[in-house]
Amino acid sequence: MAPNPFRVDVHQHILTPEYMSMLEGIGVKEGGGRALPAWDPSGTLEWMDKYGIATVFASLPGPVYMDEQRYYPDLARRCNESYARVIEKHPHRFGGFAMLPLPDMDSALEELEYALDTLKLDGVVLISSLGGKYLGDPGQVELFDELNERKAVVFIHPYVSPQAKQPLPSVPAFLMEFVFETTRAVAGLLFSGTLERCPDIRFILSHAGGTVPYLVGRLALGQYLPALQDKVPKGVETYLRNLYYDTALSASPHALRSLQECVGDSHILFGSDYPLAPEPVTEASIHALEDYEGFDEPALTAVYGENAAALFPRLKRE
Repeated sequence: MAPNPFRVDVHQHILTPEYMSMLEGIGVKEGGGRALPAWDPSGTLEWMDKYGIATVFASLPGPVYMDEQRYYPDLARRCNESYARVIEKHPHRFGGFAMLPLPDMDSALEELEYALDTLKLDGVVLISSLGGKYLGDPGQVELFDELNERKAVVFIHPYVSPQAKQPLPSVPAFLMEFVFETTRAVAGLLFSGTLERCPDIRFILSHAGGTVPYLVGRLALGQYLPALQDKVPKGVETYLRNLYYDTALSASPHALRSLQECVGDSHILFGSDYPLAPEPVTEASIHALEDYEGFDEPALTAVYGENAAALFPRLKRE
C-alpha cells in the first residue's frame, strides 16, 4: 500500500453481477461507446493501494430502467444490497451511492428510505435523464423534497441510452454527449426551481460539471428572462457555486481553470471514473492535478480528501 493513502475518490463504478446480468440480458455490452469492464474487488483494492486512494464512493453508471418494455423494479434493491455487502467487508475503503428505481416514484421513495436508513449507504446516484425527462422534471418534486429533508448527498451521473439516436454516431458518446447530458441536468435543476427549493441537498456533478463552468455566463442569462427568473432568485452563479464538482476525466488545465472561475477549491473533489476509465487514466489524472499551476499545496490537499471529508463525516471518524 502507498504510505498513508489520503485520496478520496467520489467517482468510481462497481458493476455488480446483478447489473451486468441485466445488461447482458438486453444485449448491452458497452456504455457511451466503451466496453463495460467487470468489477474485480481484489484488483480494485490493488489499484487503490497503488495510487494512494484511501476510500472510494462507488455507484452504478446507468439506470435500472431502459424503456417501457424493459424495466427492472427489483434490480436497484439487489444492487444496493451488493454495495452494502462490499462496504461491510471493507468499511474503511468503500462507500456507496444508492440507485433508485426511477421513474417509479413510489418504489424510488421506498428504496431511498431502505438504502439510507437500513443499508446506511452514503447517498444516492441520480441519472441525468430517463425517457427524455431531465432532473428537475415536475414529476420528481416529491423525491427532491425528501432528499432535501434528509440533507442527502446526491451524485449526478450522465447517461446516454444505447438506443438513443446520436447526432454524431461515429463519435463515442463518452467523448462529448456525456458532458452535454450533465449540463442539461444542471439546467433542469436550475430552471425548475429545484436548487432554490432544496438548498440542503449536497449535489456532486460528474466530470467537472460537464460544460457548466464554461457556460456560467450564458446560463446566467436565464435569470433575466421573465419565465425563469423566479426559479433562480439568488442568481444562477450563486446556485452553481454551491454544487460540488469532481475531476473525473477533467483534470486538464483548460477544464480546471474554468472550474476554478466557477467555484472555490473547497467544492472540487477527486474522481477517477475507474474502471470505466482504465488505470492509465488514473495515473495521468493524478499527474495532471499535481502539475496544475492553479492548485497550491493546501488546495490540492483539499481536492484529494479534505473536501470529501466535509461531505462524508464518517471519513473524519475513520
